[in-house]
Amino acid sequence: MTLPLLSIPMRHFLEVARSGSVNQAAARLFVASSAVSRQIAKLEDSLGTPLFERHARGMALTAAGERLAAHLRNAQLDIEQVVEQVRDLGGQSARRIRMACTEGFAGHFMPLVMRSFESANPGCQLELHVGSPDGVSALLARGETDIALKYVVAPEPGLKIEHSATAPVYAVLRPDHPLARQRVVSVADAVRYPLAVGDKGVTARQLFDQACSLQGLQYRALFVSNFSSVLLPLLRTPDVMLSGLLTVMHLIDEGTVVARPFAEAPLQQRQLQVLALEGRTLPPLAQDFVRHLVDAIANAGRRKLGRARASGAAKKEEISPGR
Repeated sequence: MTLPLLSIPMRHFLEVARSGSVNQAAARLFVASSAVSRQIAKLEDSLGTPLFERHARGMALTAAGERLAAHLRNAQLDIEQVVEQVRDLGGQSARRIRMACTEGFAGHFMPLVMRSFESANPGCQLELHVGSPDGVSALLARGETDIALKYVVAPEPGLKIEHSATAPVYAVLRPDHPLARQRVVSVADAVRYPLAVGDKGVTARQLFDQACSLQGLQYRALFVSNFSSVLLPLLRTPDVMLSGLLTVMHLIDEGTVVARPFAEAPLQQRQLQVLALEGRTLPPLAQDFVRHLVDAIANAGRRKLGRARASGAAKKEEISPGR
């Protein structure tokens, strides 16, 4: 819900900041583009500083604009939170939690967490948006989600870390793969086999490429996708897939795959983080969900990584998207 409690110049400013375009902001506000431009100019004059850099392809926030946008987003979220609490007193609250995550968590892990939380908190409304790593961070920065779950390799300004845990990249294999009999796999081991990897925007791929570069190793990927749900059904012996543990935990439990950590340090240094917007206090129910999510992450981290099988005894099961 968007509340009209901000002044017209502030509302117009926020909409341009969100869209990066006067025309798009005008369309969302149902006003003329010239009206939006006048309100932005009026606001800049009153503050004595430019809030946007004007480019041919749109509007980019200046440092002053970034500061103002962050403050207004937090103020708007706080207003909406108070309204939710007032409605709760009247028995009308939706008890909504908005979440965002990257694709690897969405296929199995997050649905289990959401179902178990809803069972313990009947009547809550859980919304999950699935996006790219950058897209998930952008949703938080715009105030369009309360909580985000993603892999992180470097700190992100403007975001608050609610929880952080080490999240190594694993070599995911069929149980009859020769490397499944090893406790630890090296990058040099992996590149000798056909590889299923994420695209260059995926953290597992970025860290694997870094480790290969440090050792002067090259590889040709057999399958490449930004969705693990595409790569998992393609996995056969002797393929090696790069993945985080939470993405494949259910398949390890089924005995369909095993996961083996890499020996190289760069592949062990990735962080799994639960994030919120800096400067914002989460509502009590969202704080409860964060605790529930952190417990689920910790429990998954204590699970076994799967047992190897002799090649001749291997089952011929397929990995289907519905499993």
